[in-house]
Amino acid sequence: MKFEEIKELTSSELRKRVVQLREELFEARMKHSIGQLGSPLDIRHKRKDLARLKTALHMKLGSQKQKAK
Repeated sequence: MKFEEIKELTSSELRKRVVQLREELFEARMKHSIGQLGSPLDIRHKRKDLARLKTALHMKLGSQKQKAK
């Protein structure tokens, strides 16, 4: 997922996507541990996407706090 696409999501959509991606990452790690994961790069991509989502979420929440002041 590109950061430009992520920036356009609302904070509630970002939260839902973070939860969903955490579950996908957990499942990928479990599959990797028992040897069923096709490509270990999937774990890396999911982890980086999760970091992008969290960054965008914190940016949105930070800008909302500044607007409230």
